[in-house]
Amino acid sequence: MWAELLPVGRSAASGGYRRFAWNAADAECRAWFEQQARDRGLAYELDRNGNQWAWLGDPEAGGAVVTGSHLDSVPDGGAFDGPLGVVSSFAALDELRARGARFARPLAIVNFGDEEGARFGVACIGSRLTAGVLSREAAYELRDADGVRLPDAMERAGQDPTAIGADGERLARIGAFVELHVEQGRRLAEDQPVGVASAIWPHGRWRFDFHGEANHAGTTRIEDRRDPMLTYATTVLAARKKARLAGALATFGKVAVEPNGTNAIASLVRGWLDSRAADEATLTALVEEIERAAAERGERDGVRVGLTRESYTPVVDFDGPLRDRLARVIGAKGGLGGAPVLPTGAGHDAGILASAVPTAMLFVRNPTGVSHSPAEHAETADCLAGVTALADVLEDLACQ
Repeated sequence: MWAELLPVGRSAASGGYRRFAWNAADAECRAWFEQQARDRGLAYELDRNGNQWAWLGDPEAGGAVVTGSHLDSVPDGGAFDGPLGVVSSFAALDELRARGARFARPLAIVNFGDEEGARFGVACIGSRLTAGVLSREAAYELRDADGVRLPDAMERAGQDPTAIGADGERLARIGAFVELHVEQGRRLAEDQPVGVASAIWPHGRWRFDFHGEANHAGTTRIEDRRDPMLTYATTVLAARKKARLAGALATFGKVAVEPNGTNAIASLVRGWLDSRAADEATLTALVEEIERAAAERGERDGVRVGLTRESYTPVVDFDGPLRDRLARVIGAKGGLGGAPVLPTGAGHDAGILASAVPTAMLFVRNPTGVSHSPAEHAETADCLAGVTALADVLEDLACQ
């Protein structure tokens, strides 16, 4: 399975992946998922929001145990973020069948659409729509860098955009959701290949608009300039400093410039801030400080600064009893007192669903600590340990 997915959407130039929502690579990944489901005799289903489901047992019976992740990527992302969870879910089912497990509850494997938000700027669109966190009206307003609206992209890919929206009936069928994911960082110890998530830091995305005045780079005196690039650059440095002092994270990873000419002073610079912190009060204060620093510098530069919050996810504490149960199961099977429990600063579909269903996450050790990059990695032995851990968890939750 892993070898089949590796070439899909991979850039020959960067070695990274460009599997964006509703593009050709995404379609190929979706076809792969459907084939894996049918090869195992599972009931395949595409829901109203474009998420894919593979069912063992009757979905209508309720109390289903669901596992899975996503198959899309960030621009030039790595091979493991998302796909490891989906591949491991199918592999865990294979292992359970090899054990002769008898299922007492329905089991489903899911591929949530557009988790990374690389194309339309909002993360976890598939799960947000399902949970009602993102409204149909707001989703219809989303556009990619080429101005293509989300519903138009869905329609071109063969999905009915008129059906999207909250799916409470589906969520009511789920008794527990467990998502396996490659670790994003290096918290797991050398002798602990699998851990359990405790919580997800609150995080969000903010767009800063720096409005200046376009002019000639070779004839405009320094003192006559209203250069938004200068204000933007100073804001990037301020964000780094303030985040470090707060023990938080702030990253400007995307920028757009108009008119984007080498010999022209820009008229507009847009910079997208990704910020995360251990608690919501710290995050709110941090963004306010960055905004204040941008405005103060803008006043000196003759640049007007605007701020728009594009997405926000509050702190997510995963279901305590489910989290502890997973840690005990994995620890007992591995001869340990319990699996390590650790927080994460990364958002996931599991975090979106946590407000509606009991949710938990497993992490597979990443020796490099690198994620959202072609350098992202997990050793084969650790991936197999993750499959076994997931199988043990699913057996405890879904089998007699």
